[in-house]
Amino acid sequence: MAKKDDPRKIVANNKKARHDYVIEDVFEAGIVLSGTEVKALRMGRASLIDGYASIDRGEAWLENVHIPEYFQGTWNNHAPRRRRKLLLHREEIQRLEHKAREKGHTLIPLSLYFLDGHAKVEIALARGKKEYDKRQTLREQQDMREAQRAIRSKELR
Repeated sequence: MAKKDDPRKIVANNKKARHDYVIEDVFEAGIVLSGTEVKALRMGRASLIDGYASIDRGEAWLENVHIPEYFQGTWNNHAPRRRRKLLLHREEIQRLEHKAREKGHTLIPLSLYFLDGHAKVEIALARGKKEYDKRQTLREQQDMREAQRAIRSKELR
């Protein structure tokens, strides 16, 4: 979650990602966007639900992320689900490519935001959870909530 003193203006979060995957490593990357995409993002419109990242010939790409067309755009409007190039250092791309090749690992976007006027995406190297892992995580979250409630009720007395 973004803190109050955090300069990031969050456009979209992938809440389901932390439920479906175990996040192992997180990277911040810039995105190559067209003008109408930036305007649509500034209006707070994007979806990371089906998105993923891939490495192709030494370049990182963000795929299947939905940025809807800018409603005031003309004939030069963008395609909503086009491939978008990610801006990372060569060493980071090589490290991601090496780790993503391991069985069960994938690259997923966690959040899309503006930082100092530049569009950024937070991508994670993740491993898919099994169904029993998801249940265990939900159980732990529920236990933490119950403990917090108990602490708060004792403080009020």
